[in-house]
Amino acid sequence: MISDRQKKLLRLIIEDYIKTARPISSKSLCEILDCSSATIRNEMSFLEDIGLLEKTHISSGRVPSEKGYRYYVDNIMRPKSIDDFDIRELETVFNSKSLVIADAISKSMEIISEMTNYTAIVLGSTSKENKVTKVEVVPIDSQNLVAIVITDKGHVEHKNVKLEEKVAVAEIKQTVNLINKLIVGVPISEVSSLLEYEIKPIIGQYVKQHEVLYNAFYNAFTDFSDNSFKMNGTRNILMQPEFNNTDKIRDIISKFEDKDIIKNIKEEDNGINIYIGSENEFDDDLTIIKTKYKVNGEEGTLALIGPKRMEYDRAIALLNYIKQNIDSN
Repeated sequence: MISDRQKKLLRLIIEDYIKTARPISSKSLCEILDCSSATIRNEMSFLEDIGLLEKTHISSGRVPSEKGYRYYVDNIMRPKSIDDFDIRELETVFNSKSLVIADAISKSMEIISEMTNYTAIVLGSTSKENKVTKVEVVPIDSQNLVAIVITDKGHVEHKNVKLEEKVAVAEIKQTVNLINKLIVGVPISEVSSLLEYEIKPIIGQYVKQHEVLYNAFYNAFTDFSDNSFKMNGTRNILMQPEFNNTDKIRDIISKFEDKDIIKNIKEEDNGINIYIGSENEFDDDLTIIKTKYKVNGEEGTLALIGPKRMEYDRAIALLNYIKQNIDSN
C-alpha cells in the first residue's frame, strides 16, 4: 500500500514521462508537491524499492517500470474525455451514409492511428465466415479496374486490379457475370479454388481474353481471402524515441509483417483490456490495448499498439468511443 503523496508522485512521474520520454528528477517535482528535494528523493527511492519506478543509467532521474504502469492503470489513472476535434472526426465516419459499418470501423481506426501515432489493428472474422453475395467491377480503362466483393456480413472489400493487356469492357462484364453465377454463397476462402477447378476450364467458351481476366480475378480473390485484418500506422513505432535501436526496430517490424502473429492479437474478453509489456505475447517493450466487438453477427477485435509509455487514458477513451458507436448500430 502506498500513501496518497506517493500515488501523486507516481502519477506525476508517469504522466510527465509519457509526454517527454525523459527520466524525471526530484528537482522538477519539489514545487508541485511542496516538498524538499530530499523528501522527493526518499519517496522515489521507496517507489523504486517496491518496483514501481526504475533508475536509468544515464541520469539520476527515474522512469516508470512495467509494474508501475500497471499500478497506474489499475489504481491512479483518471478517465479522460475525448476532445471536440477528435469527436468531430470520428462522428463524420460513423454518420456517413456511404459507409457500411465494417468500413466505418476500419476508417475510424485509421483515424485513431493518425491521432495517436500508435499502430491500429482491426481483426475481423476469418474469410471462412464471410460468404460472397456479389462481385462487382468498375472499369477505369481498358487495363485497369476496381474489383468489389460484398459478403453476407455486410462487409465490402475492394481492390485495384491491373490487367496484363488491354481488354474490352464487354469481356470484363461477361467474366463478372460468369463468376457471380458460380460463387454466390461460397466462403471467400474457397473462391480461389472454385475459380481454378470450375471456372478456369469453361471460361474460354465465353470470353476471348479469358487467360488475362482469369489471372487477374484469381489473384484478387487470393488477396481478399487473406484479408481478415487491417493495420494502420505500423511505422509509427519508428517515431517513438525509446525505439532507436536498429535491431529492436527490425524485430518489431518483422512481427507486424507476420500475419499469424497479428491474428493472435484477437481478444476474447469483453471491455477494454490492457496488456503491458510481458503481459502480451507480442513484444515485451510494447503495450496492446484491445477490445472485442460484435456487429451484424460478426465478431472482431480492435487493438492499439504502442510503447509502454502510452497515453493510456486517451487511447482507452478513443477505443471506447468506437466500441459504443459499433454497439449502437
